[in-house]
Amino acid sequence: MYAYNEQDQRIIDERAAQYKDQTNRYLDGKLSDDEFLVLRLQNGLYLQRHAPMLRIGVPHGMLSTRQFRKIAEITREYDKGYAHISTRQNIQLNWPELEEVPNILKDLASVQMHGIQTSGSCIRSTTSDEFAGVAQDEDVDPRPYAEIIRQWSTLHPEFAMLPRKFKISVTGSPKDRAATQTNDIGVQVKLNENGETVYQIRAGGGLGRTPILGPVIKDSLPEAHLLSYLDAILRIYNRYGRRDNKYKARIKILVKAMKPDVFAEKVEAEWLRIKDGPLTLTEKELSRVKACYRLPDYKKPEPKQTAFTNQLQANSVFAQWVRTNVSPHKVPGYAIANINLKACSTAPGDISAEDIELVSDLADRYSFGELRTTHRQNLVLADVEESMLFELWGALEEAGLATANLGQITDTTCCPGGDYCSLANAKSLPVAESIQR
Repeated sequence: MYAYNEQDQRIIDERAAQYKDQTNRYLDGKLSDDEFLVLRLQNGLYLQRHAPMLRIGVPHGMLSTRQFRKIAEITREYDKGYAHISTRQNIQLNWPELEEVPNILKDLASVQMHGIQTSGSCIRSTTSDEFAGVAQDEDVDPRPYAEIIRQWSTLHPEFAMLPRKFKISVTGSPKDRAATQTNDIGVQVKLNENGETVYQIRAGGGLGRTPILGPVIKDSLPEAHLLSYLDAILRIYNRYGRRDNKYKARIKILVKAMKPDVFAEKVEAEWLRIKDGPLTLTEKELSRVKACYRLPDYKKPEPKQTAFTNQLQANSVFAQWVRTNVSPHKVPGYAIANINLKACSTAPGDISAEDIELVSDLADRYSFGELRTTHRQNLVLADVEESMLFELWGALEEAGLATANLGQITDTTCCPGGDYCSLANAKSLPVAESIQR
C-alpha cells in the first residue's frame, strides 16, 4: 500500500494543527456556526442527532494493522469503544466530543490517516474492489490507479466546491465489486485486444432518491490519459451542474437531463483541449505508484493440501464458512478470507475496539499485516495460506466473528439511520436486525 513521503506527512500534520485552531476559535465564539460548518466538513466532521460523527478516510479500503490498532485506541479514548465501517470503505466514529476532534486528527496523522474530503461538495475518498490485486477474475490491479486519482483529487483547488459531493470508484474486474455503476464516475481498468491497459469510463451513476446506473461514456481510454479525462468530466459538471437545488445537483441528474451522448460529447471536446498536457501520466509516474503495490513474498504451494481437505471433511461448520466467506485467490495455495460484521447482536458494520485488535493480530499472523474494508461493511484478509484457514477460522469463531453468510440475505448493509443520522427519515437498524434474525 502507498506510504506517505515527507511532503504528504507535513500536509496532514499542518491540517490537523490548522483545524485545532479553527475549533478553538469556534468554541471561543470567534467563528459562527455557518463559518465553522464549512471548515468541519472539510475535515470529515458532521453534527448528528446526539453527537458529532467523524468520518475517517480509508483510501481504496486498505489498512495496515498499525493504522487499525490506532483506530481501536482512538475509540477507547475519545468514543464509546467501537467503530463503524461504511459502505464506501471508510471508518466512522459516532460519539466523539467536538472539542476532542483536533486531538483525534492529530493521532490519526501519526499513522498517515485523516478525514480530509470525506464530506462536503468535493471529490470524496476513492474506493475500489476489496479483492484488488489478488482476485482471480481481475484483468489489471486497480489499486495504483485509485491511488493516482486520490493524489490528484486531494485538496484540488478547482474541485473543492462542486455543485454536490462527487464519488469515484475503480475496479480491475468485470465483476463490479467496487460498485462502479453507482458512482459519479466509475473506472474499469482492463486490457484491450493488444494487451494494452485502457479504461472504460462511466459517469452519472448513483443511488438515493434517484437511482441510476451510470452509462459508459468512454469505452477504451488510453492508460496515460486517466487524469486528463477525469478532469474534463469534473470541469463539465462544475460548469453545468445545478446549484439552485441540492436534490438536483448530482452529476447523475445532469447526465440524465443532458442525455448521456451529449454529455459525452461535451466531455470529449473539453478533454481534447487539455489532452497531452501536464496531467498526462508518464511511465515514470505510473511506475512510482505501481511500486507501492508489489505482491508480498508468497510461499510456494505445497503439492497437495491434504490437511486442508481433511479439515473440510471433518468439520461441517468450517466447511460452510469456507463455502460462503472464502474467495479464490490468484496465487495457488492462498485464499481471500472475508470477516463478516453482521452478527445479530451488533449493527451492520460495527466493530468493537477489542475485535479491531484481534483482527489486527490475525492480519499480522496470517495476511502480511494488511486488511481491507468492504462496500458490504465487512473486513477482508486478502492473503491467507489455505493451510492456515482452519486456524484462522477457529480464532474468528471463538471471537464471534465467523458468521458464515457472506452475500446472503442476512449479510445486510445498513446506514445508521434515525438512531444517529440527522438526515434520516426512519430507523434502519431495527429493520436490519429483523432481517438478520
